[in-house]
Amino acid sequence: MTISVRNDPSQLMRTLFYAAVASADPERLMDRSLIPDRPAGRTVVVGAGKAAASMAQALEACCPGPLSGVVLTPYGHAKTCSGIEVLEAAHPIPDRAGLRTADRILDIAVSLNEGDLMLCLLSGGGSSLLTLPIEELSLTEKQQINRQLLESGADISQINCVRKHLSRIKGGRLAEAAWPGSTFTLMISDVPNDNPAVIASGPTLADHSSCADALLIIDHYGIELNTRIRSLLSDGSLETPKPGAAKLARSGHRIIGSPELGLSAAAVYGREKGFVIHSLGSQVVGESRQVGVEHALMLQDMIKTNANNSPLLLLSGGETTVTVRGSGRGGPNREYLLAAAQTLNGLPGAWGIACDTDGIDGSPDAAGAVIGPDTLARAAALGLDAKTMLSKNDTGTFFSVLGDAVVTGPTCTNINDFRALLYVPPT
Repeated sequence: MTISVRNDPSQLMRTLFYAAVASADPERLMDRSLIPDRPAGRTVVVGAGKAAASMAQALEACCPGPLSGVVLTPYGHAKTCSGIEVLEAAHPIPDRAGLRTADRILDIAVSLNEGDLMLCLLSGGGSSLLTLPIEELSLTEKQQINRQLLESGADISQINCVRKHLSRIKGGRLAEAAWPGSTFTLMISDVPNDNPAVIASGPTLADHSSCADALLIIDHYGIELNTRIRSLLSDGSLETPKPGAAKLARSGHRIIGSPELGLSAAAVYGREKGFVIHSLGSQVVGESRQVGVEHALMLQDMIKTNANNSPLLLLSGGETTVTVRGSGRGGPNREYLLAAAQTLNGLPGAWGIACDTDGIDGSPDAAGAVIGPDTLARAAALGLDAKTMLSKNDTGTFFSVLGDAVVTGPTCTNINDFRALLYVPPT
């Protein structure tokens, strides 16, 4: 399909996003050379995340011989596997199905003997799915803490620090349970800096954070916690395995997909279409609406210094956050876009797209949205007050009514958010 830069920028933006998603397809990423040779003992497969089922399917396709085990993925993300069992649970607020499966996965780890290997498949979303609270914490309490964290404006590293210290399976505890067997983890990263200990809360990796760190985060964001759990965190009783822990000595890992892959794929496509590319990288964090303002101002500055009047493309990845104060629906990508649209204020030739590569932007109704020079004018004609709806965290309704939501359904992968602001010089 030929896409004209000038005549169809809306479709071009979507194609950039689809190129980013395709770069993280587990079928493309999984390769036999990435996987350790089978040991003398058993090989079992476990996993969790939005890409877990598609990773398991790709693993079976490239590995000779039967495989068995259990992977956990959100509802609607299941894939057909021949030997690996695929189960579904709730995300981002965990449910009892996730708890039961996490318990099964921990039992599998405990069953390993010396000479056995546990292959672990992890991707974004694994932390919410793989819920197995400490015995002093009920599932209901864990759900409440999760909800508070997600609405607080805390970033994913902070959220997962707390999750690790309230879990029996995260923060290296799964690999610790598998001792004296070996563990090897294949990961698709959805986190800034591709920190493997943050992906799915690092169930097979040593944890550099502490109980004290978790308490600081809890207090900073005003997370409500019962006194018993606070006491256990305060005295260090809930500490996670640290670097150098003997029972993690047989645990290895490899990141096979990352947000930078998506930006690179989009940049290649953009250059083919004649755009001058400026990438902010895959580690952009911050409050979504503030980042949207900053990036819109950057695009305006790029336009002012665009001596050749070339098409411009400003790319970024990472994970921005939303501090929820209203009762609307939407997510970080749509908050980013609506703030950017207000800053651009109908600037001729300015367009934008922001989507989560997993297909879910805060709520499952859309991956994100697109904006153009006429976004605010069209909204006003329909009686939509952009400023008010942004203040109420109701960007989902805003873009849905406009017909500018990007709806993909589950993509069964996750390399975090993808954002592109474009300038197409008006004719």
